[in-house]
Amino acid sequence: MGSTGMEITVVGVGSWAVGGGGWSFGWGSQDDEESIAALRHAIESGVNWIDTAAAYGAGHAEEVVARALDGISETDRPYVFTKGGVLVDPSDPYRKPRRVAAPASLRREIEGSLRRLNLERIDLYQVHWPPDDGTPIEAYWATMLAFKDEGLIRAAGLSNHSVPQLEVAEAIGHVDTLQPPLSAIRREASTELAWCSEHHTGVIIYAPMQSGLLTGSFSVARVSAIDPNDWRSRDPEFSGERLQINLAIADALAEVAARRQTTTAAVAVAWTLAWPGVTGAIVGARRAAQVDGWLPAATIDLSDDELDHIARAIERTGAGGGPARPPVRGASPGPER
Repeated sequence: MGSTGMEITVVGVGSWAVGGGGWSFGWGSQDDEESIAALRHAIESGVNWIDTAAAYGAGHAEEVVARALDGISETDRPYVFTKGGVLVDPSDPYRKPRRVAAPASLRREIEGSLRRLNLERIDLYQVHWPPDDGTPIEAYWATMLAFKDEGLIRAAGLSNHSVPQLEVAEAIGHVDTLQPPLSAIRREASTELAWCSEHHTGVIIYAPMQSGLLTGSFSVARVSAIDPNDWRSRDPEFSGERLQINLAIADALAEVAARRQTTTAAVAVAWTLAWPGVTGAIVGARRAAQVDGWLPAATIDLSDDELDHIARAIERTGAGGGPARPPVRGASPGPER
């Protein structure tokens, strides 16, 4: 993964939904025992990293991750990646979280994450979003590098940051990793991927299945039945014309999956892994069976014909933004379509 010295599997298990409901970006109620079973099943299947964040369920996801790792030795446990800089107000959890990266706040957050995760050192700590509290990147990136120097973290990364922001941080100290969104619907990260390749920065992308839309299990009827406490019930991608377009992309992925005799979810994840610069994809799971749906992505190498088939669907529907497909092997990335 970049220059971190960590070798990671091309798929990792994410824990956003594991945080449960009761906050503004929750996925509705979630059984902790099912969450633990899903995380352990991923680990037992060979996945060697878990991504979480302090914001997920106001720390609850980190606590569930710790329970899933209980009893696994330090040498055998998967890498644990988490994020700070997004604060959920416990007195008003449905209020939009604040993005705070003041050094003292990050210090409190990392101490809280270490306690909840029951770890002495976090393998990768990331700033979740660029802050809106006025803290300059120079200040919070220096704090992240200090955590690394102190041995609190093994690697320091940024999530949801742009190339200009990466440039500022890199001038202060190396950016070990970037975590951007990437899916066949949301493709704007291609610029950041090129930057990361040039700077030996690892990339772990998130939402490769577009929060479930590209799993092949969604329909208009299912979307209409989403729990009102599930943040997706308010997401524009899950309503109106955009939903119809997104389901058409899922259909195109399903056609490739049928020929491959695999799942639509696996093809959706494999599409993101076809991008140069991507080290691994974070894939969520609320139940153990869902892990089995996307694990095959680790062994799928989509052909140029298959990538072209998906690109034609993207171009025909006008889905999302960014290049319609990864660059042809051996070629440099082309212009956006």
